[in-house]
Amino acid sequence: MPVAVGPYRQSQPTCFNHMKMGFMMGYAVCTAAEVLLGTFSCLRIGMWGWELMGSIRKIMMQSGVIFSTFMAIRMGIQY
Repeated sequence: MPVAVGPYRQSQPTCFNHMKMGFMMGYAVCTAAEVLLGTFSCLRIGMWGWELMGSIRKIMMQSGVIFSTFMAIRMGIQY
C-alpha cells in the first residue's frame, strides 16, 4: 500500500513506530497506576523504608513490561 508523503517529505509512521508508541504508552500508564496501587498494598501489609521502595520498584517493572507488551501487540494488530 503506497504511503502518502506530505509537502515537507513527512511520511506516515510505520508499523514498528506504532508498536514502539504502544509499548511506551502502556509502560507509562501501567507504572503510574502501579505506583498508587502498589504503594497502597505494600503499606497495608506493613512495609516501610527500603523494603517498601524495593517492592514498589519490582511491582512497577514487572507489571509495566507485561502490560506494555500486550499494548504493543495490540497497536501492531490495529495498524
